[in-house]
Amino acid sequence: MHDVLNAFVLLSNFVLIPGLAYGAQLALGALGVTLIYAVLRFSNFAHGDLMAFGAMCTILVTWAMQGIGISAGPLPTALLALPFGILGAVVLSLAFDRSVYRFYRKQRAAPVVFVIASVGVMFMINGIVRLVIGPDDVRFDDGERFIIRARDFEAWSGLNEGLALRSTQGITIVVAFAVMVALFWFLNRTRMGKAMRAYSDNEDLALLSGINPDRVVFWTWVIAAALATAAGTLYGLDKSFKAFTYFQLLLPIFAAAIVGGIGNPLGAIAGGFVIAFSEVTVTYAYKRFVGYLVPESWAPEGLAQLLSTDYKFAVSFVILVLVLLIRPTGIFKGRII
Repeated sequence: MHDVLNAFVLLSNFVLIPGLAYGAQLALGALGVTLIYAVLRFSNFAHGDLMAFGAMCTILVTWAMQGIGISAGPLPTALLALPFGILGAVVLSLAFDRSVYRFYRKQRAAPVVFVIASVGVMFMINGIVRLVIGPDDVRFDDGERFIIRARDFEAWSGLNEGLALRSTQGITIVVAFAVMVALFWFLNRTRMGKAMRAYSDNEDLALLSGINPDRVVFWTWVIAAALATAAGTLYGLDKSFKAFTYFQLLLPIFAAAIVGGIGNPLGAIAGGFVIAFSEVTVTYAYKRFVGYLVPESWAPEGLAQLLSTDYKFAVSFVILVLVLLIRPTGIFKGRII
């Protein structure tokens, strides 16, 4: 029993807790992608770099607050700066909507035209982020590092393995859950949320019923920018901030949205956790975990790792291809792409 508990704690440290935190970050990113797809009807390839821009604004305000002595005590100062980061991302999103996407909406351009335009926007945002904050790794977490320390858990439990829960992981899970609840409340209980859903279901019927399309577009970008900033900031707190990493995150985020069923918010959340746990479980080295569960003579000599962490994004790609081939509507039957 002792060894089984050690194995469970080990798995929690390296698979369950990181998978939950990473899944929450992907779910927030996928929610933004699926919202844009459902309401504005195109795949926004600039969403990963919008996450980077929102996180960058949060970092700059965090540094300014730290410079004048403002902090959140045991919590990261970035949580205080997050509303300013959201504001920056909203302004940028609306600026690109007015200068780029609105023109194509008036022309009633095909969705592929919006996708190509979003690729151009992606490169522009990526250039802005690299120009302002640079291409290198940036760490901006402060406050208490751990909610549960491994040594304290070892002393309390008497196990060989200590359970560790970093503050950034706990904050990521709590904030992501709160944001998801707030989003579902907005979409189902508010007048604008119902208007957005009606506009998504049938644009022509929604216009005939008096729904203002400009307001729907405005609030769609506001919510997508807020989700992107929250996801980008939480990812940066949990790992670190690097502009190129957010570009790479586009693949698992799109995979999450499509696996869950693009256009379906619930599917985006489920898809985020499916992709996250797939990446983490496939790239984890199970040697110590198996060593607790089998006799010593049966323990593997190698790392017992299915795939190197260098190829973790390949997992998202494989899952994405399989879903498109077998079930193109995704788990929750979103729209066929």
